Amino acid sequence: MNKIVIVDYGLGNIKSIKHKLEKYNYAVSLSNKANEIESARLLILPGVGNFKVGMANIQNLDLIKCLNSAVLKKKKPIIGICLGMQLMTSFSEEGDCSGLNWINAKTKKFFFKDSKFKIPNVGWRTNELLKPNDYFNQIPKDKYFYFTHSYYVDCKEKEDIIAQSYYGHKFTSVFQKDNIFGVQFHPEKSHLNGFRLLLNFIEKNL
Repeated sequence: MNKIVIVDYGLGNIKSIKHKLEKYNYAVSLSNKANEIESARLLILPGVGNFKVGMANIQNLDLIKCLNSAVLKKKKPIIGICLGMQLMTSFSEEGDCSGLNWINAKTKKFFFKDSKFKIPNVGWRTNELLKPNDYFNQIPKDKYFYFTHSYYVDCKEKEDIIAQSYYGHKFTSVFQKDNIFGVQFHPEKSHLNGFRLLLNFIEKNL
């Protein structure tokens, strides 16, 4: 069976994703072991919480070398979800902390003068697709996805931006660079459309 590894670095709703994928008979494991991560066919980097804590956990588990090998050298397909997407950037204002630096982007804190925009951004938002993307097949353009975040990704390379969302201003909600795919929303919490995107990613890469 095809092997999917959800990187377990101590933050994220990882069991929920695992259980949903197992209902589709996918072989899924949770792991923080280098050999299992590097031998996976496909990787999921989830995450809910603090950027600095997430990077510290990854470093303390000695995962940076194996993740770089799997993603940058072996070109394993990987999807980053919420904090997982942000960890792929070069730097975050949350703790003034360096990230994995896989994408030319920074993670910035929302700041609004208009009091109607509360932080965090929690709720259902649409994505504006800027270019066609196979992972959004069978998903209507006007459908909503579930977001919950206080920081957003500022992507520096236009060609990497797949979709934008709006909360006080536009921000990158989806990016892709080669085998690296990131979404700010939670597909596992976004009902049928979110899970369709996750299945599209898996089906096209296994």
